[in-house]
Amino acid sequence: MVSADTGNSIPAHICIIMDGNGRWATKRLMPRSYGHKKGVETTRSAVEYFAKAGVKHLTLFAFSSENWNRPVDEVNTLMELFLTSLKKNTDELNDKGIRIRFIGDRSAFSQKLRDQISSTESLTQNNQTLNLNIAANYGGQWDIINALQIITAKLENGELDSENIDQSLFESQLSLADTPEPDLFIRTGGEQRISNFLIWQLAYTELFFTDVLWPDFTTREMQAALDEYARRQRRYGKTGDQIVGEMQC
Repeated sequence: MVSADTGNSIPAHICIIMDGNGRWATKRLMPRSYGHKKGVETTRSAVEYFAKAGVKHLTLFAFSSENWNRPVDEVNTLMELFLTSLKKNTDELNDKGIRIRFIGDRSAFSQKLRDQISSTESLTQNNQTLNLNIAANYGGQWDIINALQIITAKLENGELDSENIDQSLFESQLSLADTPEPDLFIRTGGEQRISNFLIWQLAYTELFFTDVLWPDFTTREMQAALDEYARRQRRYGKTGDQIVGEMQC
């Protein structure tokens, strides 16, 4: 897995937990489904804004493997939103050069949704303006176990020797193996935890938490996150003086 340039003020890869849709709706005495629908509008805005800012990779936590524990009606609404949003927005995002890819275990989805996911990925696979990764039925622990299962199968089949297993080989089996590690993690909604999202990949990521609920996460809030990132010094175990010296070379 590739690390991004430490001297760049614009993160190459942003990942986001889009939290607060249900609470946003509840505050307005509306059903939680209304908040999720409003959140889709914010998601489109975020994709467009960060693409224009020069971000090359955007990973969104749309549905975690734990979200199946939510009320059935809410889960059904989310599944329907995935389907309708893909049908509605794929062509426009494709025209804007956005590549869309889903990560996670899609086996639990309906055949109709799986077919739409495949169609969207196929249509946009050669786009280069922004790589949009949508984590759906995804969990960081699942990602690690899945990578271990792939490696174990290769060991059992004689395709791999145990002495060749190292960090690089392990990372090559993760869902985002071909993507730089996230530079900036954003979580809206006031919670301050990563909630089983890209837990291997977030080892050196800058964390940004905000109390703003996702439907209220405007372009002003997006820019505030970028500004905060630009103020931080990423050291990767080095001293601040070492980083300054490298940047001056």
